[in-house]
Amino acid sequence: MSLDVSPALLDAAERGEVDEAEFVDCVRSSLPYAWEMISSLVAQLKVDGGPFADNQTPPPNEQARGQLLRALASDAIRGALQRHFGVRLAFQNCHRVAVFPLDASVDETLTRFTSVRAQLLNQSPEFRDC
Repeated sequence: MSLDVSPALLDAAERGEVDEAEFVDCVRSSLPYAWEMISSLVAQLKVDGGPFADNQTPPPNEQARGQLLRALASDAIRGALQRHFGVRLAFQNCHRVAVFPLDASVDETLTRFTSVRAQLLNQSPEFRDC
């Protein structure tokens, strides 16, 4: 799953001058499923409060799954999304994305969510090939 980079943005990158807002817009338009997932979780976190908001519904198809993997496996994309939305992102499997506020009071919850134990407990046979 590659980003759909405009010629102008590619030219800027070749010159070394990349505006992060333009990069974020490229991510938004290239990875719409991932963008919608993350932005809806951010909205849910703001409305519901609490230590985090997460998704537990598998993507509808492989293209959507690929978008989540691309967004969260890339340090540059993940970092830009975290800065844009003002959250910390966590990812447990092919679809379990969570957003955490930047507030240090949820650090322990984030540590538990991203622990080896949580990863193992979040496995099931239907996720084996996701």
